[in-house]
Amino acid sequence: MEIRTIIESGLLETYVMGIASEEEKLQVEQLSVRYPEFKEALTSLELDMELLAQRMAVPPPPLVFDKIEQEINEIKLRDQHLLKIDKPVDDQKERQSTAGGYIEVESSSSHMRIHKAWRWVFAAVFILGKIFLGFAIYYYLESRQAKEKIEELKQEIRKTTS
Repeated sequence: MEIRTIIESGLLETYVMGIASEEEKLQVEQLSVRYPEFKEALTSLELDMELLAQRMAVPPPPLVFDKIEQEINEIKLRDQHLLKIDKPVDDQKERQSTAGGYIEVESSSSHMRIHKAWRWVFAAVFILGKIFLGFAIYYYLESRQAKEKIEELKQEIRKTTS
């Protein structure tokens, strides 16, 4: 009778979900060794939870495994490449090869190099931003002035109708 009460108390569920306290974990482990009925209920609950988890599982998008495999292969190739290097890399030659139009990612300086064409794009975006800011301020002030004028006209209409 006492084991049936413990089984129905919810102790097994908290144990299986991993939210049981240390005392409860110890109690479940001791009871499962002493009582075969308790051990059977625990095994049955674990199987039920596993089946439930499998039925509710959401499969990842189909390309996820390909991306993971590709990244692992790239890491392996990078590690193999690093192991094959016997002589130190000439830092000046490396800088010249990356200066051919691409962004330098790792550098000892605090500046970032970008392709010259992007400088014009950044300048154009900056200038357009200033222009749009000017228009926004202008139209905000115009809108505010128009609201004040409308309010004045409403008050004049109220005075004349009264």
